[in-house]
Parts: sequence; structure tokens; C-alpha cells
Amino acid sequence: MTQPVQFRQSILIATMMAAQAILPAFVAVASLYATIFAFDSGFDPLSSGIAVVAVVCLVLVQPPREVTTQLTSPRVSAVVDVIFRWALILAALLGIAYVTKSPLQVYPRRVFLTWAAITPAVLIVSTLAMQEFMRRFLMNAFDARSAVVAGYNSSSLELCRRLLKNPGMRLEVTGFFDDRSPDRLAMECEAPLLGPLAALGPYVRTHRTDVIFIALPIRHLQRVMNLLDDLRDTTASIYYVPDIFVFDLVQARSGEIQGIPVVAMCETPFYGYRGVAKRLTDIVLSVAILLLLMPLLALIALLVKWSSPGPVIFKQRRYGLDGREIAVYKFRTMSVTEDGATIRQASRSDGRVTPVGALLRRSSLDELPQLINVLQGRMSLVGPRPHAIAHNEEYRKLIKGYMIRHKVLPGITGLAQVNGCRGETAKLEEMEARVNFDLDYLRHWSPMLDIKIILLTVVKLFRDDKAY
Repeated sequence: MTQPVQFRQSILIATMMAAQAILPAFVAVASLYATIFAFDSGFDPLSSGIAVVAVVCLVLVQPPREVTTQLTSPRVSAVVDVIFRWALILAALLGIAYVTKSPLQVYPRRVFLTWAAITPAVLIVSTLAMQEFMRRFLMNAFDARSAVVAGYNSSSLELCRRLLKNPGMRLEVTGFFDDRSPDRLAMECEAPLLGPLAALGPYVRTHRTDVIFIALPIRHLQRVMNLLDDLRDTTASIYYVPDIFVFDLVQARSGEIQGIPVVAMCETPFYGYRGVAKRLTDIVLSVAILLLLMPLLALIALLVKWSSPGPVIFKQRRYGLDGREIAVYKFRTMSVTEDGATIRQASRSDGRVTPVGALLRRSSLDELPQLINVLQGRMSLVGPRPHAIAHNEEYRKLIKGYMIRHKVLPGITGLAQVNGCRGETAKLEEMEARVNFDLDYLRHWSPMLDIKIILLTVVKLFRDDKAY
């Protein structure tokens, strides 16, 4: 919807957008033929087939816009888009070669590998150059459109700030209209207060105004309808900006169901390609860690068995995805195996902890069997730590939004743990802090956040005094 807000439709803009969409395909094909020519390999049907796959992937497949956040710069977003699409091309080529039983080895390997290595760099450079050209072109070819905002609140203020920070949007906010006085509003935007809502219609009729943003709260629906009636004899484009900041949203996004617009207010971040990427990462890393640490796991199992009577692996019922009950594995570190309606948390100098168990808990090595949970699909490497069912039932009644953390798979480590929220939660405030970090993880998840948490977890293993 951004495009019609910024510019009026024209053949010139459509041509520029088409050129921007076709450019990556043209560059990739040109790079392929240049590589073939450089190695003097000659052209054959296979090279033409590779070119066709490249064109289809780069033109028809659009990268997922959720990869980057709203705060990510356009240049970074463009680079991520290029990398995603190029990875898709290589995956498509390998998949086609596997299905058709015609492996790419029959093609000169040096040609394919050279093309696979140099093309992303050329694509990134050409895409950024095209992006800059379009930005300069649009900045110079079109006058900025004037805009006013009806209603001053968190949503309209944030909209104004983002428009001011992005002059390429070619939208200039002239001011706000609100029935409250400037002193009461405590305005923090450069745009001034132009008058009450009743003055909006006359202002638009006497001033050049291209866009009107109505940002009144949902509860003021009648006032919105009155404004729309008053603005019917103007030519300005009108957009409604819901005040979503009054809600505590998790992974908010807009969409439609069979043509009916909807706004997601509480949803999992792992949908579509994101869920696939998350699951593949969990499987690959879990298998690698298990193979690497197999001797250590065997040694720990022997020590646990030797240290005290009882099973080596302790299973405890906990809540997993969507609050479903799962069994979580750990090396047994206590002389008891509690899993009932009442479970006492481990505390410092807890007499139930065995000597070997104390060492395992301090180094978090007791959590390693949960890699099996990850491979089973019951857990993830990174996510909110699962709590015993007895603790879940206790805290869901005391902490608002507690169960939202179960919108994703529980993790072996999480944002709360790398920020010091681990160990005993003797006070309600300690559990609230842990839950707040878990919800922040859901709101702001990205692959880079997972990588950061994993790296910080490794560092914390050697200097965490809350593990006992």
C-alpha cells in the first residue's frame, strides 16, 4: 500500500519498478554467459536450462519482507533479499538435478562454482546501484506530497517521525488536528497542531493537501465516520491508522482472509519460510553438537549412574508449543525425581542435589539430553525455557500474558537466560522479568537474534553464578 500513498500512478513509475524487478535476472544470466565465455566451455542445453531457472526464481519469487525489521535500512534489506533469492536459485538447481537424475557434475564444475560465487556480489552491487538511482530519480522527478494527520497519539506520532526520517517517501506532514490543546498533548513532533478536528475539512479545501491520515482511537468510530462525511468533497487520499500501540502486541502484522482485511495482534513469529528455517537450523546444529559431544555424554551418563541410585535420564512433564504437555529430558542431578502437582525449585546449597549433579547444573551440562527433544520437534535450541507444569499452573494465574510464551517451541536457552534470568525464582518479580524477556523474544525474533543468544549462552556457561 506504500506506493499509492507516495506517488500517483504513472507509466514512468511502472516502468521503473519493472526494470528494478527484471534487473537481477538480467545480471544473473549475463554473469552465467560471461563465466562460460571466460572458461571457453561452449554453450549447450544445460547452460540454457540454468539460465531459465535463474530468470524464473529472480523475477517471479519475491523475498520475504519479514526477514528485516522496520528499523532495517533499505540497503541492508536489499542485500538480504539478494542473498535469499540467490540461495533459492542454487537450491532449485540442485533439486532439479536430483529429480531429473542429471547431476550438475556433468557440467564443468569450475564454471558452475565460479558463477555461484561471483554472481551474488554482482547482484548486490547492481541492486544497490539501481536502488540509489531510483531514490534520486524519485526525489527529483516528483514533488513531495503534503499530508495532515487527524488525531495525535502514539501511532500518529510514530508515523510522523518515520516520515521525517525517510525523505525518500516524498511525504511531508504539514501538521496535526486534535480537539485537545497543545499543552495537554505535550507534542513531541516537529509538525504543529493546526486546529481542532472540526477545522480539518475547511483546511483541506483551502490548502494543498494530498493525503489525510485519520489516527483516531477505535472507540471513536462515530467521529471517524463524521470526518469521512465531511471530507467527501475533497480530492485527498484518506488512510486510517489504527492506534495499535494501545495493545500489547506480539508479532503484529496485517493481511486478509478471502478479501477481508485482518490485523494479527498475537501470533507466532515462525510461520512460512521462517518456521522452515528455524527447524532446519535446529536439526543441523543439534545433530552436529550430539556427534561432537558423544564421548562427553557417555562420560556424564556413567558419572550420574555411579554417583547415586536412580535413572540416568530424568524426564519431567512441561508445557510445550501451544501449551501442550511434553516430556523434557535432563541428566538426573538430584536424589529425587519430582514431577507432581507440587515441585520445589532448586535453591543454593540444596541438599537434594548430588555432588555430580551440582557440577552438571553449574555448567548446564545437565540440559544436553534436550538436544533429543529438539530432534523430536518438541523443543528448539533457542526459545522460552519450559517450566514444570506445576509452576506453569501457578504463574499463569499471577502473571498477565504468561501463557503467550508458549506460542513457540520452548528452548534449551533463551533471551531471559542470557540476561541473567535463570535459577531459582523466589520472588514473583523474578519470574515476571523472565516472562518479559520471553515475550520480547517473540516480538523481535530474527535469525541473528538466535545466533546472538547461542553465542552469549556459551560465554555465560563460564561465568554464571545463578546456575545451581
